[in-house]
Amino acid sequence: MFQGLAAQRLLALFAFGWLAFTFPLLGLWDVDASVWGIPLLPAAMFAGWAVLIGLVAWAVERADDID
Repeated sequence: MFQGLAAQRLLALFAFGWLAFTFPLLGLWDVDASVWGIPLLPAAMFAGWAVLIGLVAWAVERADDID
């Protein structure tokens, strides 16, 4: 089922995203600070989400070259 480097990369990104958006790691960002007037927790969540989407897009586009 998970044959090839592309599938392994997507599975690793899934695991990274799952761990990154769980409470213990999100609790690190729950401090009384702001970035450009936005509280740090939502800013970190949206930035992490955007990075994860970019990495998945990169992995999918690169899958054409690998497989």
